Amino acid sequence: MGGSLAAALASLDVGTLFFVAICVTMLLGLFLLHAWLQEGNRALAWWSLAYLIGGASGVLWRFGETVAPVVPSGTSTVLLFIAVGMTWSGARSFHGRPIRWPVMAFGAAFWMAASCFPAFAESPASRTVVSALIVAGYTFLTAAELRRERRKSLIRRWPAIFVPMLHGAIFLFPVALATLCCMGEGGQGLAQGLAQGLTQGLTQGLARGWIVVFAIEIVLYVVGTAFIVLILAKDRTVNRYKMAAATDPLTGLLNRRGFFEAAGSLMAISRRQRMAPVSVLVFDLDHFKAINDKSGHATGDAMLQLFAKIARETLRATDIVGRLGGEEFVALLPNTAAEAAVAAERVRVAFAVASIVSDGQRIAATVSIGVASGSPATAIDLLITRADDALYRAKSNGRNRVEIAGEPAETPAASQDRAAGAPRGRGRKEQGAVDGAPESCIA
Repeated sequence: MGGSLAAALASLDVGTLFFVAICVTMLLGLFLLHAWLQEGNRALAWWSLAYLIGGASGVLWRFGETVAPVVPSGTSTVLLFIAVGMTWSGARSFHGRPIRWPVMAFGAAFWMAASCFPAFAESPASRTVVSALIVAGYTFLTAAELRRERRKSLIRRWPAIFVPMLHGAIFLFPVALATLCCMGEGGQGLAQGLAQGLTQGLTQGLARGWIVVFAIEIVLYVVGTAFIVLILAKDRTVNRYKMAAATDPLTGLLNRRGFFEAAGSLMAISRRQRMAPVSVLVFDLDHFKAINDKSGHATGDAMLQLFAKIARETLRATDIVGRLGGEEFVALLPNTAAEAAVAAERVRVAFAVASIVSDGQRIAATVSIGVASGSPATAIDLLITRADDALYRAKSNGRNRVEIAGEPAETPAASQDRAAGAPRGRGRKEQGAVDGAPESCIA
């Protein structure tokens, strides 16, 4: 079977395969360019240019003497290194990391500098090894950048990691061959160096079979990579829309719907793993209506934004923080009541010493906090109701304080009222607020 496969590979025309690879690369580059114009994702621009430059590299290598006879020898290889460097830069751009221009240009610059030395320029073995190492190095860097993405599980990320690593491993294969084979003279660029080196050290059939496999792998790699980056871009767009629907535009925290969805997921995970207690913090800014009436709604909005910033910076990244409406905020922590009370106290102190400036005047405010704890099996609305009762007690005891709720005493009907968003006690005028409106005018 192996002999039949080798014979089949040997029967394929290498020139035709590389021509197909060039055409596919250029078409995918145009496709990614169109996707960038549609999505506006800068990473797609990097990847589309990398494909187009890579395709141009192939054109110069395969038809350079016909289409561009005045182009210096070795330009195709330099463009290839620029393309793989841009692919790595696209991965960095996709995850919001800065572009490292010196590293991106290192491969091409090193090749041009090495080519100035006759010993390197006249050695196909050296050129092949260096070319393979540069391409493999950039592909491994690309895989490393994609692996650093933590917003998805490793199982969902494995194609984006495995494909470039496999491509880099295939490019390293000629390095092992070059150490065993005596390579011939001449040759321009990576592919021709591979062909000439292999034909001198191995049989013609094996060399041809490897070059055919190499050409087929290039086609599969460029197609697979294009689909992977498009899927990544699509996921990013979908996540952006989901976040927009679940985020309060004024404060940047989760809105009411987003909080309850995230809280439900966290409590489900806690139930499956270890049934550790969870705690709810309910925050209410003290005398917020007076700030609105005295300083205006713009100042009230700025105060809400200040509290959201402090809560986000003071609490942990794993804690879920949201805005229920008006001047009321809520947080869910995977902690006991005592631990949650310590976190609540940090927020209270940080907000008490903070302030905003309006019309040349420094305006400060305080916050009252209620804390309630229970098992992850407890309904989230019941925990919020208990924390709300503790918040009322904090208001009654002088405000600007943290109170911890006692054992649950709410009836099922009260729990259902809370789930439905019905006003309770002091009157939840903010329940009628619409996310995105200037809600400080409600308080």
